[in-house]
Amino acid sequence: MSESLDKATPLELDMLILQKKISQGDLEDIGVFSEDILNRSRTNNERDHLIEARVRMERALLGLIDINSVGNELRWCVDRLNALCPGSPLHGLALLNLANWHRNVGESIMSLVVHADISKQYGHPEDIIGLSRLEAARIYVTLNDFDPAMRHLWSARKHFTNTNMTSESLVCSLEWLDLALEEVSESAPNMESRIKNAAPRESAGATWVPSNPNDVLEIVEELIPILTVNLSGENRNDIGLIIDSSNILGVDEWKNILLQRKSEIQDLKVLEALQS
Repeated sequence: MSESLDKATPLELDMLILQKKISQGDLEDIGVFSEDILNRSRTNNERDHLIEARVRMERALLGLIDINSVGNELRWCVDRLNALCPGSPLHGLALLNLANWHRNVGESIMSLVVHADISKQYGHPEDIIGLSRLEAARIYVTLNDFDPAMRHLWSARKHFTNTNMTSESLVCSLEWLDLALEEVSESAPNMESRIKNAAPRESAGATWVPSNPNDVLEIVEELIPILTVNLSGENRNDIGLIIDSSNILGVDEWKNILLQRKSEIQDLKVLEALQS
């Protein structure tokens, strides 16, 4: 795309309008509008390979093409963007879309293969890498492959923290903690070591490595100031994780913070756990 609107071509301006319509949920007549942009991007006068790839990806995601062709269309977009702008945010987004498509049709391993193509080594931005690692972690959880799931959640958290994506980082921390509390051991390697020493595997498999208490401590210390801003809500599993962490690590300070404000807690299961 051109550096400024003043220099944008009519086709580029229409592509911006299309993207705005999609983001605002204004999908009326969008099929006709997007098809017009696609046809123009292929003409001699307005040929634009980047816009062609972008609009084809949007049309596939919006279900404006034959459902049986969506996978092939998303793959075409990945390949075209890899040739035009490898490592760019748009290329990373195309990979995310293809990976999610594979997962949605039950092809979890293929989804993981696509996610592996998103990395800092290839030049992708940290926010895209973070989203990829989070989604990969969730796939590994469904496969009962918890060791890589925990490593990917930890990595995703770091990427989101580096890009000030606080909400996403919070999600990663909570999902990691939920897994980590299954087993905590002083002799377990910390997460940085697990990530550093991770070796490629031929295929996914059921794995488990206990968590190190220092990692749990780090996560909980980060979570408490955020989670205790508001303790209301009838379903606060996140606060329950803090109580479990307090019991497992023997850090009474965390429970005491909650006990001092128990009048604000509405989740009955949390109150019961807190007073037990």
